[in-house]
Amino acid sequence: MSPRLDASPTPAATSTPTPEHLDPIEQDDLGVVPDDLLAGLPEIPPYDEVGAVDARALSKTLFERLESLEEGTHEYSYVRNTLVELNLALVKFAASRFRSRSEPMEDIIQVGTVGLIKAIDRFEMSRGVEFPTFAMPTIIGEIKRFFRDTSWSVRVPRRLQELRLDLAKAGDELAQMLDRAPTVAELAERLGITKDEVIEGMAASNAYTASSLDAQPEEDDAEGALADRIGYEDHGLEGIEYVESLKPLIAELPPRDRKILSLRFVAGMTQSEIGEELGISQMHVSRLLSRTLVKLRKGLTVEE
Repeated sequence: MSPRLDASPTPAATSTPTPEHLDPIEQDDLGVVPDDLLAGLPEIPPYDEVGAVDARALSKTLFERLESLEEGTHEYSYVRNTLVELNLALVKFAASRFRSRSEPMEDIIQVGTVGLIKAIDRFEMSRGVEFPTFAMPTIIGEIKRFFRDTSWSVRVPRRLQELRLDLAKAGDELAQMLDRAPTVAELAERLGITKDEVIEGMAASNAYTASSLDAQPEEDDAEGALADRIGYEDHGLEGIEYVESLKPLIAELPPRDRKILSLRFVAGMTQSEIGEELGISQMHVSRLLSRTLVKLRKGLTVEE
């Protein structure tokens, strides 16, 4: 917060150096305004009591003084900071346009203040333009840049961010003209770009916002939350490659060996139960099964 031009020197305590013995920075820290800074300047009431018309007139006087001061000096910083304080109402007005955004209003005002400072540094009275008219586009542009760089759920190139805005504007205009949603071809013709670029811009729009996996569906939506509709990892997919490779090898086996494999690994029967089913001993089943598995394993190794 810069010291106010209406501040006046206060008597110093016995143990504290008097203002005239302090340098300008120390005087500023004590809230003391050197008399030479006040020369030729009107008295400024508390900033929150200055109306829009008075702020504009006072700003004009301060800008005239600012042009005669050397940048980097204490006097220059003092007048520049006072201009910022006087024109904060412009920032608050611009920030109110973005009230519906999710960002805190304090952050938006802070970003807008950066735009105000840039406007003050660039303003030239010789152009004949009122300062609020000159500053407002810079303030709003700084706020929009802040949202453009921070509001996207997934970061996309600036080209696609700007294309999204162009598509939204063109889509609204064409919808009013055609009384229906425009096609990709119509959007491409309107913006003078290719259909592929339109599709790319539409896809980029999906990255602007992201929904929570726990978000509840709409009232007329019979499905559950998004997390309930997302597929799960199927560990059985890992064996598909082996199953497909085994099919031709199994087809080449003798019928009895294929039968034993089916009873053991599909029906889940024990070797004793398979022996009873086929009328052979459990030991014989074990030897046949081992021989078949070795043959299949060698076949897979050869294919790999």
